[in-house]
Amino acid sequence: MSEETKGFDEEPEVPTGAGADDAAAEPKAADSSKEDEAAPAGDAAAEALGKESALVAQLDQARTALNERTADLQRLQAEYQNYRRRVERDRIAVKEIAVASLLTELLPTLDDIGRAREHGELVGGFKSVAESLETAAAKMGLQQFGKEGEPFDPTVHEALMHSYAPDVTETTCVAILQPGYRIGERTIRPARVAVAEPQPGAAPAAKSESADGDAPSDKDTDAPDKG
Repeated sequence: MSEETKGFDEEPEVPTGAGADDAAAEPKAADSSKEDEAAPAGDAAAEALGKESALVAQLDQARTALNERTADLQRLQAEYQNYRRRVERDRIAVKEIAVASLLTELLPTLDDIGRAREHGELVGGFKSVAESLETAAAKMGLQQFGKEGEPFDPTVHEALMHSYAPDVTETTCVAILQPGYRIGERTIRPARVAVAEPQPGAAPAAKSESADGDAPSDKDTDAPDKG
């Protein structure tokens, strides 16, 4: 019982240098694990940034393409509107030409109707037919013009006879030989007229003075006061 238990008081032998190496290895292992963890995080951030840049570039391309398609659509729409206006203008022009051609062929008949009316021969059934024809021509836009006494206008009148007259102050239509016709602003036949001009060297007629006291009279002279 008095003998000491062998090995209780003895310290275990530690190999020289082994503990220090293991202690130094543990921080290095920890640092390497942190680097391993940081490396995937950095790669993920770079990958996310690259995807974002790619998306932004795609968005810019989409916007550019949208602007180009919008400009193309606006240009096509403008061209279509211009085309519609041209077609409508051409359609109206063709219609006016066709109507003018038809009414031009009817002008001799309308002249005959006018002469018959002047001679009192427009009676009975012939009168009804003539008036119906004139009404139909008026509905198609035919307008008659030319009256005696109006000033001569070479753009709408055709002078077939010429004379001098003392009672005119300018070239005047004194007789309508054939009336003129127009459709809207378009003249399809000028009025054929006889014109008269003022006589050469004739002075314009002087205006008569009014009798309301413009000229002095003997009654207006002052009489001497009676003393």
